[in-house]
Amino acid sequence: MFVRCTGSMTRYRSGFVLGPIDLTFAEGITCLVGANGSGKSTLFRMLAGMQSLTGGGVEYDDHGSRRLGFLPQSPELPGRATCREFLHLVAWVQGVTKARRTDAVQEALAAVCLEDRADQQIRELSGGMARRLAIAQAIVHDPAILLLDEPTVGLDPVQRLSVRESLHAAGQGRVTLVSTHLLEDVRGLADRILVLSEGAVIFDGTIQTMEDLVPEAPVAGQSLLETALTLLIRSAE
Repeated sequence: MFVRCTGSMTRYRSGFVLGPIDLTFAEGITCLVGANGSGKSTLFRMLAGMQSLTGGGVEYDDHGSRRLGFLPQSPELPGRATCREFLHLVAWVQGVTKARRTDAVQEALAAVCLEDRADQQIRELSGGMARRLAIAQAIVHDPAILLLDEPTVGLDPVQRLSVRESLHAAGQGRVTLVSTHLLEDVRGLADRILVLSEGAVIFDGTIQTMEDLVPEAPVAGQSLLETALTLLIRSAE
């Protein structure tokens, strides 16, 4: 399974341009990092088929475009529905067969450790639980491609750790992209890191190769990874 961008680009009336991007995403977890406005969410919308292109294209193998799971940065969840009811609805919308639907919902709840909350109304969930449920809706139809945009935004450290564990489990065996500006998430998840700056990819590699870019001791108060990211972004300006 792979997703391939070939000369993919999009241009806004404001003048912002993302791309052209020539990348192939294979199985594993890729973390997309960059400052606000660097193009992370735009790239996600492009890969999800929600953003029109002004050049190039996006290719999915094995009919991957019909098996795509997407978690937007600010998902809207129906507060009066139970977790089980909501996931049944999403599974139906995503084409999961009636015979398979109950098991699919149970497996999605188990993947994010919410089995004991299955019949609880969504409005009663904590912020971290609601975020885990949002991840469950993205995987209930067993997608081959999973796009998660800022999945831990707004959560406290304990909630982020719990959600990262769910993300790690959900991302296995899939082409998984996680957009984040939190480097703790990158450290806990990434097989591969992409760094965006002003609509261009300025780094593509592993945590180790990124940290190797730092020529001396990290800046005081920063981790090695934070220092490497700062150097990359400043060199691209």
